[in-house]
Amino acid sequence: MKRFEYSCATAPEQAAQSASVKDASFIAGGTNLLDLMKLEIETPVKLVDITRLALAQIEKTTDGGLRIGTLVTNSDLAAHPEVIANYPVLSRAILAGATGQLRNRATTGGNLLQRTRCYYFYQTDSACNKRKLGSGCPAINGENRTLAILGTSESCIAQHPSDMAVAMRSLDATIETLKTDGSMRKIAIKDFYCLPKDTPHTENVLESGELITHVVLPAPVSGMHTYDKVRDRASYAFALVSCAAIIDVTDNGRLDTVRLAFGGIGTEPWRNEAVEALLTGTDGNENVIKQAADLLLKEAKGSGQNDFKIPLTRRLLKQVIQRALVAGKGA
Repeated sequence: MKRFEYSCATAPEQAAQSASVKDASFIAGGTNLLDLMKLEIETPVKLVDITRLALAQIEKTTDGGLRIGTLVTNSDLAAHPEVIANYPVLSRAILAGATGQLRNRATTGGNLLQRTRCYYFYQTDSACNKRKLGSGCPAINGENRTLAILGTSESCIAQHPSDMAVAMRSLDATIETLKTDGSMRKIAIKDFYCLPKDTPHTENVLESGELITHVVLPAPVSGMHTYDKVRDRASYAFALVSCAAIIDVTDNGRLDTVRLAFGGIGTEPWRNEAVEALLTGTDGNENVIKQAADLLLKEAKGSGQNDFKIPLTRRLLKQVIQRALVAGKGA
């Protein structure tokens, strides 16, 4: 591990200012960053410890939503009574990822920023455009079974790894940040991540030193909340394909609210509102589901080993819709 400067912030403004130097990083749980530093994939010249900031609270908002501090651990967020009662898709997504020990350390803000698990990204003797722009993407013609089929480019096909972020995408979360000049901004999660295009090393819209302070959820959405995760083993594995779904069914068996966000298939948490609009108001018959899957996967591109994700996503979409319809009839 390369040497670095360490400082401990006692206020958010101090943290942002301290991290304004080039190649500085914030550290909280460190569940991803420390691994990257040990491998010298990330080599920050300065670490700003934010664990002493008063940002570990979950509060109700005036409009009935939740405001979640960036330092709230994954364990505490998944177990919070308001989350279990009103945002169960989020609780289920968090519990589907990582071990209990990691969830005890991993933070809300850090989870949103975790980096891909592409083999070549972690293999430092290999080319990787995320690590060194212009060096190439050997994954496109190499070991790509777990990698993305949507949002990819000629420069990168790395998948986004987070389960929690997929659920946050389905909930229309807003990310609140503090910039180095003391100003604050609110970023809709749909605008937070960047597609790789020809700059895969830029993964989100945060500026240098900009600190995530809170994640805000709007008022709860009624309906069936589920998180389905297809993976290579029963527990503690990253998603091959996952789906965070919020679906409400009317008394006459029609799909009313439909929200579908997917993990494992995209270079960012993947949601297509046009697919949701197509399904809304229908009876969810097989023909409609096929049309929805066709639209969702219209621009999907397999790279060989990950071609199976296309039919697998179709089956998962069908499974989620049909389960919601059955649950609606029984309600």
